[in-house]
Amino acid sequence: MSACLVAGAMGVVSAEPGFPPTFPPDQNQLPQLPSEPWLYDMLPIPTPDEDPWYSDPPNIADFAPGQVVREREVQTRLLGIPFPVYTKQLLYRTNDVHDNPIVTATSVIVPGIPWSGSARPVVSFQEAIDSTSSACNPSYTLQVGTLKEATLVSGWLAQGFAINVPDFDGKFNTFNTYDEGKMVLDSLRAMKNDASLGLTDSGIALYGYSGGGSGSLRAAELRQSYAPDVRILGTAIGGTPGDLVAQAQYATRAQPGLTGISNFTMWLGFASLSREYPEAFNAAELLTPEGQQLVADFQSRCYATIAATGMYRPISEYFQPGKSLESSPAVMKVLQDNSLGRYIPDSPVLWWHGVWDELIPPSVVLPTVQSYWDRGADLRFYTSPIPEHITNAVTGWPPAVAWISALLRGLPAGPKFKADFQLLPEGFPGR
Repeated sequence: MSACLVAGAMGVVSAEPGFPPTFPPDQNQLPQLPSEPWLYDMLPIPTPDEDPWYSDPPNIADFAPGQVVREREVQTRLLGIPFPVYTKQLLYRTNDVHDNPIVTATSVIVPGIPWSGSARPVVSFQEAIDSTSSACNPSYTLQVGTLKEATLVSGWLAQGFAINVPDFDGKFNTFNTYDEGKMVLDSLRAMKNDASLGLTDSGIALYGYSGGGSGSLRAAELRQSYAPDVRILGTAIGGTPGDLVAQAQYATRAQPGLTGISNFTMWLGFASLSREYPEAFNAAELLTPEGQQLVADFQSRCYATIAATGMYRPISEYFQPGKSLESSPAVMKVLQDNSLGRYIPDSPVLWWHGVWDELIPPSVVLPTVQSYWDRGADLRFYTSPIPEHITNAVTGWPPAVAWISALLRGLPAGPKFKADFQLLPEGFPGR
């Protein structure tokens, strides 16, 4: 993001005059920012929007879910530096949230460490994509070296495990909907269908934090009904919202201190959900002209500039008079239908959440955890005593690596437990 700002300051990119024309003076004052995809346009690797490899086949409906449409070998990079692993990308058929056929990609990474005695285990790593541009998807950022969670796969690669990294928000980048689970499961079908990878009979575990946890847990919930041919040994997630209605209500209004950063998640949610549910998330009907301009500006960005522009800018200040999320039954139904807990995973789950998470407060997580527990989920939930959302991505990673590694080596998942915490006192920021 800093490179984009410097470029803008040098005159290469300039903000659109008068964007937005007005906004409350006590809110985020950032002007329109250059988007990350603009930076990627300067690189020699074409973005997905410009790369014909990602194109739909003319007979897409004839492909079965998980069937490979095309494949290629690519170079994986970290910060632009080639990384010594074998990476194969698969474009495969899957379904959107309305069960329409679509294609998306997955990247299968195999380390050079020999594996013998069984099929090489696989960790399906769902990155927190949280973006509205396909140039922010891992199939592209792995190639240019900007995958923000790249270092987190090291613990499994060093053991010789293969890594599956799907574009589980699709090439049109939806967000927090149940088609994420379908895309994860179909990526694993595609991986199994490519015999050359040698992973057809591999044990599989799912991992994801925040937005990545959303795709992982939705896949675990849908496995039994949508993809019974995909065997999941376990799922480790953290920092993921359960009740989307409660999350939207929290992120929609002004919040004090660090919790005001959460406002960007509602702008991201509105922009992305409007793609799958245009009649419900209709900016022209619900938002002021300034709000409509902001949603339009959020239509092709990565998480960084969405966060920078949307934080401390509550969308509630941009509703037309008499309008709100709660006043729209269609919006409420979309959020309710896509909240976690519609189904119970039929495999073990490890779930953690921070004691104070400024983006996703405990109040939107604990009821879903309790519902899982009451309905007999094979659940291990614990509270991380460390505050702050990003910090908990790091502190929760070592236990997740150890637990998933044990499962993939044939060890039991361990006893179920629900070590949750009491809610923070009334009035505490982010309660």
